[in-house]
Amino acid sequence: MGVYANTVSITQYTVTGDLPENNQFQWFSEKLSGKGFQSIENSSEETSEGWTQVDRPDDSTFEAPSDFWRDNYLVFSLRRDQRRIPAAVLKSHTGREEGTFLAQHPNLRRAPKQKREEIKELVQLRLLTKCLPVPSSADVVWDQNKGILTLFSLGSKVIERFEELFRKTFEGLSPVIIHPFARARMLLDGPMLKALEKANQANSDAVAALIRDNQWLGWEFLLWLLQRGINGEGDFAVSRPGHFGSGERFTAWIDDRIQLQGGGEEGGVQKVSVSGSQDSYLEAISALKGGKRITSATVCMEKDDNLWKLTLKGETFGFASFKCPQIRIEKDATVDEMSEREAAFYERMYLLEQGVQLFDSLFTAFLKERLSDGWPVRLATIQEWLDGK
Repeated sequence: MGVYANTVSITQYTVTGDLPENNQFQWFSEKLSGKGFQSIENSSEETSEGWTQVDRPDDSTFEAPSDFWRDNYLVFSLRRDQRRIPAAVLKSHTGREEGTFLAQHPNLRRAPKQKREEIKELVQLRLLTKCLPVPSSADVVWDQNKGILTLFSLGSKVIERFEELFRKTFEGLSPVIIHPFARARMLLDGPMLKALEKANQANSDAVAALIRDNQWLGWEFLLWLLQRGINGEGDFAVSRPGHFGSGERFTAWIDDRIQLQGGGEEGGVQKVSVSGSQDSYLEAISALKGGKRITSATVCMEKDDNLWKLTLKGETFGFASFKCPQIRIEKDATVDEMSEREAAFYERMYLLEQGVQLFDSLFTAFLKERLSDGWPVRLATIQEWLDGK
């Protein structure tokens, strides 16, 4: 699912380091081309990985601004091609070759270990030349104005490969994932930011520590939103800058799917999944009363009859299955396909940014209550709800 899809999964980053002040187009062009994707169709290589154009996945040249630059956005794809030989096929062909070798050496009951390894390597090489590589890609959109980079994937391996290739491509720059605590830092200032830092449970500013030791942010945010929605407190105001005006109203709630996790009776980790439209949430309440935490949930946000829907990963704040309102691009016979795709890109980014603006406003509302003197009152209300009072 790439940038043009109505439903996407995204991981967002800030980027540390300094960009060149002059000739940025030339700099980006050289960097992306320098790590551009190289085809392995006519070789026996197993894998190849690099950057390509979003609209031309077979083109890894970034010679013109239209190839990857759209207003304040840099747009490119991480492409990986890989040949895969099914294990059963490799085993069968290797067995045949070993049989041929033993027929030529009747005094041996079994091929020596070194010979078996040699046969396997030769068979694998021969089979690789007959296998077409399977491509996969993940789009990247880098907003130069906001300094936010969006990777259209949540796959842990894709994230790892992207971060590694990004650092090799842009020396001196590093992508830093926007996890819950990092997003909270971005949204708060003044006394609220000081209160957040006081609530920080991590002993260092390492990303892994901030994620691991501040999981309470995701747990409590999702619990807060679930309880508010059930109690008819699902009305919120836009408080973050963006396409919507400050103070505009929207509604938000949790629905459809909730995943909870906690310690089991025998000390292991126990998971509970609650699916389908809920009225009383009895199963979720039972799990919460048993000490489990909400680790992910479907969050819905509605404004002006438009719906944004996503599955929020509480630990990392990755947006899975992020569905925005449908694109409505009017096709014109006088407009070429690339112009239509460019129009679709801007419309997709506009709707996606609206959804992120609503989410950030929602998260800000939680943070201001969570870090204020009113939080004990909310906790008492949540406990009464869990107790059925």
